[in-house]
Amino acid sequence: MKAKTFIDQVEVLVRSGKGGDGSCSMRREALVIMGGPDGGDGGRGGDVVFKASEHINSLLSLYYDPKCFAQDGEAGKGQKMFGKRGKDLVIPVPLGTEVYDADTDLLIADITEPGQAVVVAKGGAGGFGNVHFKSSVNQAPTEHTPGGEAEEKRLRLELKTIADAGLLGFPNAGKSSLLSVLSSATPKIASYPFTTLNPVVGTIVYDDFAKIRMADVPGIIEGAAKGVGLGLAFLKHLERSKVLVYVIDMAGTDNREPWTDYKILKKEIDEYSAELAERPYLVVANKLDTVAAQENLARFKEETGVDPICISCESREGLETFKSALREIVQPKTKFHHTHADAPDLKDMPDTSGDELPAEALKFATFLKLEKPKAKSHPSRGNIH
Repeated sequence: MKAKTFIDQVEVLVRSGKGGDGSCSMRREALVIMGGPDGGDGGRGGDVVFKASEHINSLLSLYYDPKCFAQDGEAGKGQKMFGKRGKDLVIPVPLGTEVYDADTDLLIADITEPGQAVVVAKGGAGGFGNVHFKSSVNQAPTEHTPGGEAEEKRLRLELKTIADAGLLGFPNAGKSSLLSVLSSATPKIASYPFTTLNPVVGTIVYDDFAKIRMADVPGIIEGAAKGVGLGLAFLKHLERSKVLVYVIDMAGTDNREPWTDYKILKKEIDEYSAELAERPYLVVANKLDTVAAQENLARFKEETGVDPICISCESREGLETFKSALREIVQPKTKFHHTHADAPDLKDMPDTSGDELPAEALKFATFLKLEKPKAKSHPSRGNIH
């Protein structure tokens, strides 16, 4: 049996730690008469925490280990010794994970920020020892309280890939090839349908270090919105995309008609989600390096009324036009500390080949923040930074 390599939905059982019981103890020590109560408190039970991690992209670990139990707190002891707190169980999950209550289908958390931590099961409180119950009228109390009960839930986790742009297209349309030439991603590329079986995310990096995340999902076929093919299993990974990119095989591989493919793709998105269908989109005509694509392009424009961005992953033509159009819609943040329009012209940069770097050359290092830092208030003035 072939092992699974990608899981985007899993059901788990989580249970926090039980609180430790408080202790009932009396001080017994030589030469100490009527020492009184000295029972310590129980330790708090551990929490179950889901924490976002940028280093994983699947719920595979939870698929193979669906029982998530935190450590119980230890009971208190005599001599006012408090029980040890149970350790929290911190479980890394990929960005874009939605956490639902499996019984009520209520959304508990949407984990989208790096480092975001969500407590899904809170540990029980530690019980009080009898030292808490002493008073002038109750000098030898035996009262003590048990630790709080553990919290147990059945949760359903669903992963929806976080990407600025989502690639849509029929099998063999060239989505994986487009992703591979624009980013450092290495999706599987082959000349047969459904080469891509799992979502693959790559990052497009611009000259000013602005970044756009682009996701490639498995090929869509007619009826995908109703579950045909891989269907709904991967259409959900487009729900967070700011822009949809329709990749059309303009060469008409396997006797397909590009204009018909485009209409089917639009129809499937409309049926799957009206809100997703209203998102901004780009239409990319791929494989323009072939003769058939050149012939089909004119009819595609006539049939659909759409003027697509023409590209070729083989010859790298049109890729810069596509990147510019994508950037205009997504508008990613730049790493520069000034606008791209105000960037200095590199032709004016002084000679830097000498042993010392001229001071004027520093203004061309646009990734540096050269402004003078603001003065900090003195702590004695009540404004501590």
